[in-house]
Amino acid sequence: MKKVLGIVGSLLLVSGSAMATTAPDCVKVDKAQIEGLFDKWNDSLQTGDAKKVANNYLSDAVLLPTVSNKVRLTDAERVDYFEHFLEKKPFGKIDSRTVRLGCNKAVDAGTYTFTFADKSKVSARYTFTYAWNGKEWKISTHHSSAMPEA
Repeated sequence: MKKVLGIVGSLLLVSGSAMATTAPDCVKVDKAQIEGLFDKWNDSLQTGDAKKVANNYLSDAVLLPTVSNKVRLTDAERVDYFEHFLEKKPFGKIDSRTVRLGCNKAVDAGTYTFTFADKSKVSARYTFTYAWNGKEWKISTHHSSAMPEA
């Protein structure tokens, strides 16, 4: 009996220490830092460089864009989308938002308005989900859809 308990105890110690080494550390982040990620993304739009915009996303991020029916799942697909979107010279402004914080993940959801060089505007609902990749926060999912009512 003692031998069995000793083996079980040893297994618990091994599995407990293995779990301790693989459990992720939660990066401290606050609401203002997550809100700043939209500003970083919007600033990258102002460069006119689709690759700089796409660099805000994880390599396997999902982009459900405002002005395209095609889901963008790869870096190349996101660059393609932003090359066309940037032709309009968009500038985004948050109208309302809610930020939720988690362990190495965050969500920023609300409404925003884009103003284009020709002074046209589009208001949309958005959700950005962010993930900590070990070095920096990146967009893991971005969903944007035009407001259904005028």
